[in-house]
Parts: sequence; C-alpha cells; structure tokens
Amino acid sequence: MQAIPHALPGLIEFVPRLFGDPRGVFYETYSARLMQEMGLPADLDWVQDNQSKSQPGVVRGLHFQHPPHAQAKLVRVAKGRALDVVVDIRRDSPTFGKHAKVELSEAKGNILFVPIGFAHGFVALEEDTLFLYKCSNYYAPPAEGGLQWNDPALGIEWGIADALVSPKDAVLPTFAELDSPF
Repeated sequence: MQAIPHALPGLIEFVPRLFGDPRGVFYETYSARLMQEMGLPADLDWVQDNQSKSQPGVVRGLHFQHPPHAQAKLVRVAKGRALDVVVDIRRDSPTFGKHAKVELSEAKGNILFVPIGFAHGFVALEEDTLFLYKCSNYYAPPAEGGLQWNDPALGIEWGIADALVSPKDAVLPTFAELDSPF
C-alpha cells in the first residue's frame, strides 16, 4: 500500500496494491497496523460503517459532526467513481477554508483518510456508485453540521453541470456563515 499526503495537513490517500488474475481482483482495504505506519493516527476507534448508492450528478455533502461527536472517516468507492471533496474547517489551520479533491474509483481502489475538522462530500460520476465510509464516531443527528456544496467562496469545481442534492443539503450554511466548532 502506498500513502500519498495531500496539501491539507492530515489528509492521506492510500492506494492499495491490486492483485489481479483471470478470476478478478483482490486487495486489502484496511489494515490498522499498516495505515498507522503510513501516518494514520493510532488513537482512532472505527465504530461505524456506512454505504450509499448514487447516480451520476448526485452530490452528498459537505457534512461534518460537531464535537463531542466529531468523526474522522476512511472513504472509498466499491463500485463506480466519485469525486471526493474535503474542506478544512479547523480555525487555527493554515489551510482553513481551503479544499482538496480526490477521485476515488473502483478501478484504483484508493482510500481517503479525512481527519476530524474537515467538511466532507462527494459527487457520483457513474451509475450506481457505491460509496463506503468507515467512521470514528457514531452518527448523532443533533451534532450534524455542513456547508453549501456550491458556495462560490469555496471555489470548488465539481465537474458537473446539474447536481442533485437532498433538500437538507440544499439549505446548509455558506462558509461565511460557518461558526466552526474546530
């Protein structure tokens, strides 16, 4: 497995070694020992896995949970492709308000570590994209937070013409309205 650090401190992309033969492909999607050796914090306790299925143009996010329910995430695509987007919302970070984008795909098998203190979202790029999330804390509805996916102040180029978002995501605050809990 290869670890690729990104410009936003703490954000790590893991690219596994794929073993393919006429039967198909095998690869390891999670190894606490190996990922910790490559920069994943050792104190994370993965407690919940989530999965979504989306059509092209579906945008989910940008989401986070407020402390004490804040979540780090390991995200990947099991089927299809998605453009994953994170925004640094840690007030004291030199990259506060900056974003990063990583294309996650079934073909590459890559996995993105999203630390606590980031808003996270993605857009599905293919039919029936299966997106998997490993979370370090349980989902807590009262702790939900988020940002407008298309806030011009963030300058995120999603690469789609028409987005399909949930009614809840359509009314998330802008970055200027955010009172970051991090």
